[in-house]
Amino acid sequence: MKIAIIGAGNLGLSIAKGILHSNGATTMYLTKRNTDSIKDYEKYGNVVVTSDNLEAVKKSDVLIFAVQPGHFAAILEDVKDLLTEKHVVISTITGFSISKMESILGKDKFIIRSMPNTAISVGRSMTCICSNDAGRKRIDLAKAIFNRMGHSLEIPEEQMQAATVICASGIAFWMRLIRATTQGAIQLGFDAREAQELAMHTCNGAASLLIESGNHPEEEIDKVTTPMGCTIQGLNEMEHQGLSSSLIRGIVASFEKISEFKTKN
Repeated sequence: MKIAIIGAGNLGLSIAKGILHSNGATTMYLTKRNTDSIKDYEKYGNVVVTSDNLEAVKKSDVLIFAVQPGHFAAILEDVKDLLTEKHVVISTITGFSISKMESILGKDKFIIRSMPNTAISVGRSMTCICSNDAGRKRIDLAKAIFNRMGHSLEIPEEQMQAATVICASGIAFWMRLIRATTQGAIQLGFDAREAQELAMHTCNGAASLLIESGNHPEEEIDKVTTPMGCTIQGLNEMEHQGLSSSLIRGIVASFEKISEFKTKN
């Protein structure tokens, strides 16, 4: 694949690393206004670093946009006349709808929205994607790209805001749970480094159990809870203090806030 990443900032470079490390591109263009900080990527041999978005579009088939939301419309206007039937447009820009992209590029273009999270930098992103009618013909291509950097799921566009809360904000929610577990471990006598190691690898193991087995969380909980045991005692105390309720209320509050942003914009 000939891929261009328009906007090689933190997210753009994370996507670039995932694609390059998995040999997912025959050629790659990385664009940025000031290219000094990304010149090292040319060491890959098949990477061209440039500040010229037009050149990148002409020489590529898959265009991944990772620019600031305020710049996106102008960039699309600049490149729209260069797009051909071979181009696939993939946006990572939060809040920029497919209809907005279609109003600039046309409904006949292959347009896909994606919502990766920061774990893409370590190849573990949960990326949600959706497309316009034309883009459905290229949705498998987009999934193949993002599956190289974690896991992808196709959803309706109207669920993208909710997915942002669950997957993007969700990274912060899980970090806070890991931090709390770390603090608990410190209180029980582990030093800070050991406590964090115990917490984060246990969290990783719990997620891996569900991914590999396909089980419901309660099935795995049942395997470690014994009658009158310490696990059920701890779980019940957490629920008495509102663990599940607090998480759900936090998720809903985040969704209400992101919906408020959309209303204002």
